[in-house]
Formats: sequence, C-alpha cells, structure tokens
Amino acid sequence: MGAAMRLEARRVTLRNGRQVELRECETLDEMGACVRLQGETWGYEGNDIIPRRAFVVARHIGGQVMGAFAPEDGRLVGFAMALPGVKELANGIPGTYLHSHMLAVDLEWRDSGLGQRLKLAQREEALSRGIDRMEWTFDPLEGKNAYLNIHRLGVVVRRYLPDFYGVSSSRLQNGLPTDRLLAEWHLDSKRVASRIAGDRQPLPPVKERIMIPAAMSAWKIAGEVARAQEVQQENRKQFERAFAAGLAVVGFVRDAQGNGIYELAEWAG
Repeated sequence: MGAAMRLEARRVTLRNGRQVELRECETLDEMGACVRLQGETWGYEGNDIIPRRAFVVARHIGGQVMGAFAPEDGRLVGFAMALPGVKELANGIPGTYLHSHMLAVDLEWRDSGLGQRLKLAQREEALSRGIDRMEWTFDPLEGKNAYLNIHRLGVVVRRYLPDFYGVSSSRLQNGLPTDRLLAEWHLDSKRVASRIAGDRQPLPPVKERIMIPAAMSAWKIAGEVARAQEVQQENRKQFERAFAAGLAVVGFVRDAQGNGIYELAEWAG
C-alpha cells in the first residue's frame, strides 16, 4: 500500500446550493471534532466510541480521515474514516484495500449530497495510491444508506453479517441485533464509473427481490422493535439463501409506496 497522499482542499457545491470545503483532517482538534460528531450521529456510549487516537492512527498507517468543513466558520460538518486492510481479493492472492468504517454528516447538512461527496473524495485519494477496492458495512434496514451505496455509488453486496458488532449503544440501533451487509466498492470498475456519472447501465436479470417497509425508520424511532426485528429476521434468511446461491445485490429501488427493494442477480464482477 502506498504512502498516504494529501487530498487537495477544494470547495464543492452541494445539491441544495450550499458550499463545503473538503480536505483531510490533520490536527488533533480536527480529529476531536470527528469524535464529537460521531457521538452526535450515533449516540454511542462507553466502549462503542472510537477515540481520537484511533483517528490519528488510522491516518498515520495509510488510512483516511476525510473532513467536510463549513466555509463560513471552519466547523467540521462531516467526515469519513477508513482503515487499511489486507486479505485475499482475487485468485487467492492477498491484496490491500480500505475499510471505510465511519461516515457521519451533521444533522443540518444531511440530504444535501455531502455523504456522497465524502465517499468520492475517499475514492479519489485511494485511486491516487493504486488502491482499487474499498469495503464497509451498513444496516440492511436503512434505506437511505442502501440507496446511496448501491444506486449512487455502485457497490455490490455478496455477504450478510449477522449481529456483526454485538450489542450496540447506538440510538439508531434501538436494541436490534447489529446485522450488516458488506459493501464492495470496486473503485476503478465500469459499473462504479457509470453510476457516479449518472449513467444507469442495465442490470443483469434480477433473480430475487428483498423488501424493507417504508415504515421501518418510523418503527425504529418509535421503539416498535418487535416489528422491526421480525422484518430483520426474515430478510436475514432471504439474504443468506440468496448469497449462498451465488446471487449478489446489484440494485436498490423504491416502489410507489416508498418501500425499499434490494435487487439481486448473478454477478461475475
């Protein structure tokens, strides 16, 4: 894995017309701001909180700590943190990749496209070092995350990780098992390039669909854990069967009622 490269600071205009500065976090204060935003986003407590020193080490060992700063006051309003990894990636040969462990956006800056901008900054920096793969986990019950990851960024998914983190103090989890899908982002692939450009190339024939109800977020917020967990358990079975049969998640859409639908197909990429 090449030495960490500096991402050139730049201002970008988001979908809502607001501007933000994207650059790497460098100072201890900026790393501390990431920790604070982490707490505000997930509501973590105790051992779940990733400390400042972990952000410092991540950048030092070849990972990433990308920051988004409000131009008017320099306040951190988003970040993405990735760790370097090594594992068998193709033909049994070990290769390097980045695991994007956290992405957080300040409440006032959400639904603006800032999360996507941070991911693209990660991609740019990784490719500048010859790293062409990134992975991360995400909650299958969170439709906004699935839409960003699959529809906008072009990830594929071939693994389901039941209760991956164990019991979580996050208010977003609300006591549910921490089931996760594993996103594979093949940074230099035609699929990813076309998705980023907004060119929706035809998917391979969809063999299976798995739905998350439009009311899922409301159930979780309202504490209707039993209803949410029933869907989670049924979807876990469906994902595991589909992945065991060689299918992969290649699409995510919403129907007229607002339900999220994962589209699975054979995937040779």
